[in-house]
Amino acid sequence: MKFRFTRLPLEGLIEVEHEQVGDERGHFSEVFRAGDFAEAGIPGPFVQENQSRSERGVLRGLHYQILPKAQGKLVRCLRGSIYDVAVDIRKDSPTFGRWHGVVLTGENRKMLYIPPGFAHGFYVADGPADVLYKTTDYHSPEHERGVRWDDPALAIAWPPGPKKVSSKDAALPPLDKARRDF
Repeated sequence: MKFRFTRLPLEGLIEVEHEQVGDERGHFSEVFRAGDFAEAGIPGPFVQENQSRSERGVLRGLHYQILPKAQGKLVRCLRGSIYDVAVDIRKDSPTFGRWHGVVLTGENRKMLYIPPGFAHGFYVADGPADVLYKTTDYHSPEHERGVRWDDPALAIAWPPGPKKVSSKDAALPPLDKARRDF
């Protein structure tokens, strides 16, 4: 099986595509191979895997963990469609405060690697959406942080439609008030 790794405009952000073979019985895909991912600049190890299901219109994020528990994430959508967004929050980065969005679906089989130092969120364009993601560090509630999804300074172009946001996410600060140690 082969992978295609595409470096995106924000340093460290990588889109991953993989082959799928199939016949009348169904299909098969190899979706992760540590050596290939390491060669492409996606470090490991991945230590935790999470899955969520969200209905159409749900917006989750923008989330991250601070040091020493910062996480890289490898995100994919198994069913439905999401608009997946990563925001560079590394203070010395030339792309600080810039964002990039990718459509991930069960059909296109794309994945997005988001390195530590980025806030992450997604909007469910077609649901329900099942999202699966691996992380490079364990979930740590005391290190959880976030940035408000609709911060005018970020000007993220979310898809149109109503946004169902948790009260926790709605209370997140704008980027200029968020604790970041990257």
